[in-house]
Amino acid sequence: MFNLIDLVGSISDWMWGPPMLMFIVGGGIFLTVRLGFFQIIYYPYILKQTFGTIFKKSKGEGTVSPFQAATTALASTIGASNIVGVPIAIAFGGPGAVFWMGVISLIGCATKFSEIVLGVKYRVRNEDGQYVGGPMYYLSAGFPDKTIGETLGVVYAFFTMLILAASVAAQSVSATQTVGVMGVSSLTTGILLTILVSIIAYGGITRIASVTSKLVPLMAGVYIAGSLIVILCNITAIPEVFILIFQSAFSPSATAGGLTGFGAASAMRWGIARGTYSCEAGMGTAPVAHSAAATDHPVRQGFWGIFEITVSSLIICTMSALVVLTTGIWNQVDAASAASMPTLAFQSVLGHTLGGLLVSFSMLMFVISTIIVQVFYGEKQCEFFFGTKIAKILKVFYILAILAGALGGLQAVFGFLDVVMGITIIPNMLGLIFMSGQVAALKKEFFSGSKYYLKDKRRSRSSL
Repeated sequence: MFNLIDLVGSISDWMWGPPMLMFIVGGGIFLTVRLGFFQIIYYPYILKQTFGTIFKKSKGEGTVSPFQAATTALASTIGASNIVGVPIAIAFGGPGAVFWMGVISLIGCATKFSEIVLGVKYRVRNEDGQYVGGPMYYLSAGFPDKTIGETLGVVYAFFTMLILAASVAAQSVSATQTVGVMGVSSLTTGILLTILVSIIAYGGITRIASVTSKLVPLMAGVYIAGSLIVILCNITAIPEVFILIFQSAFSPSATAGGLTGFGAASAMRWGIARGTYSCEAGMGTAPVAHSAAATDHPVRQGFWGIFEITVSSLIICTMSALVVLTTGIWNQVDAASAASMPTLAFQSVLGHTLGGLLVSFSMLMFVISTIIVQVFYGEKQCEFFFGTKIAKILKVFYILAILAGALGGLQAVFGFLDVVMGITIIPNMLGLIFMSGQVAALKKEFFSGSKYYLKDKRRSRSSL
């Protein structure tokens, strides 16, 4: 058994090394060029159409509002790794990793945008009259070769259906460990979490979207506010930190104590990996949530994918980076203990109790929101194969995975998580590349003198 786990670990390390990163990053660069660097050229307009319309009534057909769909997807995207994953990247890649995180996040905008656009274009109504979509639908219906597309759609849905159960269990372990430091037993945490998620998940996308639209702004706001306090208390270090980030991104650097140095190559490798994981571009889960949104055009909903990356990667991950860099904690903690850096950084300013509680609260909220949405994603994969009624029954297995994870029943399968995830990304990225012409056509339709873009521009001028 241990030999099998070691073998899977070796395969995972190889897969998520240069091969997978080159595939995802290369695909993102291809889509960026194919779409004319639109995420950079139209970035101010995109922010206005997302952040600026949060409280406006949505137009078009759909089950939930565009903002609710985005917060549902964000609930899965923002996880504990946004807090602890960033300092780990800094510990092994140096401060320059933060620069490459930002670069890959901008590239990932084209990938996530494409996923959502295709998800909305090929969405369908299920037996309950609600809109559903995702890679399994757009691969099956829109891939140039029908037979290959249907095969890719089935492969994606099948392995995603499996991986989400293991992922739910893994998130449950994180929640149990976070609450465990306060003396709460794993069984109690597992039972309470199972009941809470069941109540929300069995309310369908409408209840999930309603909860996440309130929970995501709260949990993100608390963490960002706490981070800003820590950063502002060390404001004099900010200029030096930004210089350090840019210098380390392109040239070798050493720690302040003259210990192990960081090369530009390691900064790029860890920054790209962290940026890829944090924005989840290419994984195909976001369009499952966005396909339910009420929108008048697929491109307009695609903007919310860029909104997600802005919040998750460019804001929250940057906050985590600046917290550990401005306090100097990154230079005081061994790389093996890098996950403790955020807590130590917050405690250095807010005190041992308050600092620790803020990080623990943020991590717990991030984990709970992720579990809620992953259960929903799992149900939608089952629905693709078995229909709405049976999928609602099969959802119980994802709920039970919460309890199994809390009780330590699924640790043996966690090692397979990254390998199976890689298998799901391959068909999705192939679909995005081969169907990029459709995304480019819809993007051109929206921006090239269409009623959608012109209407927005006229409304913008009239408000001045």
